[in-house]
Amino acid sequence: MASPFHAVIFDLDGVLADSEPWWNQIDAKLLAQYGVSYRGEYHRNVLGVNYRLAVEFYKNVFHISASVDELMRRRGEIATDFFANDVGLFSSAKATLEQVLRMNLPLAVATSSVSASARPLLDRTGIRSFFSVVITGDEVQRGKPEPDIYLRAADKLGISPEACLVIEDSLAGIAAAKAANMRVAAIPDRRFVDPREYEKKADYVLGSLSEIPALIRHVNATASEEHALR
Repeated sequence: MASPFHAVIFDLDGVLADSEPWWNQIDAKLLAQYGVSYRGEYHRNVLGVNYRLAVEFYKNVFHISASVDELMRRRGEIATDFFANDVGLFSSAKATLEQVLRMNLPLAVATSSVSASARPLLDRTGIRSFFSVVITGDEVQRGKPEPDIYLRAADKLGISPEACLVIEDSLAGIAAAKAANMRVAAIPDRRFVDPREYEKKADYVLGSLSEIPALIRHVNATASEEHALR
């Protein structure tokens, strides 16, 4: 039996913000400081994961002697500069958020990015006011693919996890949301991933942000009809 959505939780990187191409530049700049020439060949390995998992991956692959904490600090500094000045939104982001808000559904952001990167972008692009709750990667102990960030967002929203719809672009994020017992709409970035990998992981696979309002209307209308028939 269908159940309605009572809140929507958005990932930021690659969902609202067209940031994924910038991460290759961020990580190339980071790794260059340790003598590594990087051209984004491991982008899929760090897509959607938190800073610690990402830098641990790079440290192991490239045999970097610097500590994980040092790598995290430097990556955060570089990313903050990019997010504050360069990263923009997908063209349909604001219109989609406005449509969902008109359905009287509270919105949240749950991003693996740290606060110093995510919040300046939300402010600069003018979408911070759309969200009742913003949870960043440095606010939870365990990052995606663990469920902590999504459970914290639901708790702050005051909505049960089962009634939340998560919008994600990464397999790590989908795993986090499913572990939190939430339904997930995936918007895989076809520049970087094969969308067929998402079909067995997510509840819905969409082509773009603009399809989200119609999905919510359909699911909520179906739930309402089934409730009326009981």
